[in-house]
Amino acid sequence: MSDGDSLDDAGPSLQQRRMQAAVSHAQRVRHLSPKFHESTDPTLAFFYHPRTLSVLVCLLAGFLYVALFIDPSNDILNTRWGLVALCSVFIVISVVLFRDGPFIRPHPALWRVVLALNVLYEMFLVFLLFQSKQTGRQMMAFFDPVLGVELPERSYGDNCALTVENVRGGIDIFVLAHSLGWFGKALIIRNHTMCWILSITFELLEYSLAHQLPNFNECWWDHWILDVFTCNWLGIYVGMKWCEHFKMKTYTWHGIREIPTIKGKLSRAGA
Repeated sequence: MSDGDSLDDAGPSLQQRRMQAAVSHAQRVRHLSPKFHESTDPTLAFFYHPRTLSVLVCLLAGFLYVALFIDPSNDILNTRWGLVALCSVFIVISVVLFRDGPFIRPHPALWRVVLALNVLYEMFLVFLLFQSKQTGRQMMAFFDPVLGVELPERSYGDNCALTVENVRGGIDIFVLAHSLGWFGKALIIRNHTMCWILSITFELLEYSLAHQLPNFNECWWDHWILDVFTCNWLGIYVGMKWCEHFKMKTYTWHGIREIPTIKGKLSRAGA
């Protein structure tokens, strides 16, 4: 046997080893994140390729348009465009750098944009927390002149006699808000017991804040019959039925006494 034959039989070539490494890497990626391979909609394959430079060019083109065609003498308009540019840059950076969440339809980038908008909104709320009431209203009027005006507060506790007329008078847009709100909470919490605990706790919270917010000053039947056992119940019931119909995963919210280990109890207490 020659030296050449010995070298050929010793193992695969460098090119073969590279091919094997590439195949192994692809299999690992497919195993770790199957949702981006088997579940990807082929009609959206265009959006699953890197588009960083394209987005950057579009963003710079937008900045160039504003710089050339917007009146620079209007300070209020300049400030508004500056805030729009700031938010746009943050959203683009978020789409590139944020991690993917649990949602992939229609595209993970859409949910990164949603997360970026929520982060911007939370940052604005933190800033607003340190402003006075008058300054906060002026800031609202800066974005929209219609805002910044104190709205009249309605008190629901003036006449608490349980009559048909009073019940009809208590039905307004907040009835729909209660039902839709608890429908959404049921989709998030996915547990009957926890939904009812939070529903009752919120009504108790309204009792504690009635002296500050007039629209929290409600009659007893408004709190418990109209809100808890009608609107909230309807939202929770429909939400849980929705989860059951679409076979969504339900959650079990264990009490701290039901957790067997000390480490689990400490983790629950810290959460």
